[in-house]
Amino acid sequence: MEFQNYFPIWNKLNPEHQKQLLGSLVTRKAEKGTILHNGSIDCTGLLLVKSGQLRAYILSEEGREITIYRLFDRDMCLFSASCMMRSIQFEVTIAAEKDTDLWILPVEIYQNIMAESAPLANYTNEIMASRFSDVMWLIEQIMWKSLDRRIAAFLLEEAAIEGTDTLKITHEIIANHLGSPREVITRMLRYFQNEGMVRLSRGTVEITDAEKLEKACEK
Repeated sequence: MEFQNYFPIWNKLNPEHQKQLLGSLVTRKAEKGTILHNGSIDCTGLLLVKSGQLRAYILSEEGREITIYRLFDRDMCLFSASCMMRSIQFEVTIAAEKDTDLWILPVEIYQNIMAESAPLANYTNEIMASRFSDVMWLIEQIMWKSLDRRIAAFLLEEAAIEGTDTLKITHEIIANHLGSPREVITRMLRYFQNEGMVRLSRGTVEITDAEKLEKACEK
């Protein structure tokens, strides 16, 4: 499928703006683990995912990571265009969690069209609002929910994304998603294992009692 089928407001753009977008697109394949955008160092452009999975995260001064949102098929990332949003005071890193095909929309072209197109401006504002909602949700989780509830919710979400209860994931990766020290994650996973909710092996967390894990989210 072509870009036109992935861009949700394509039919609301006039022919000239459509032509400008198509003429400026950059197609890219990113292997799992590739850093696509590195904070304020880059102004990569806007990323539109064709297939695959991206992760947006921030780093603490100590180098600890925490995921703020993920991007899947048809999702677009604005924070990779940091030069378009000078008022943003935190630096976001974008990495490929899986092999990913995507389009990069140059910032200058996008901004020029947005200045002339109300549908594109509205669409951009909707994405921005959605991403800030993701950030506020994350803050709420960190402030008000205990770590065991956050880990349980993360494992269930991961199982839904991957379509399996056997997750090929390390304790370090879980720690990076949740912004917690690996040792703390390991202790909590062992507790889950003792309670019969998961089974641990090298590089794998298997959910053995999803119902019990769901109840752990609600405690």
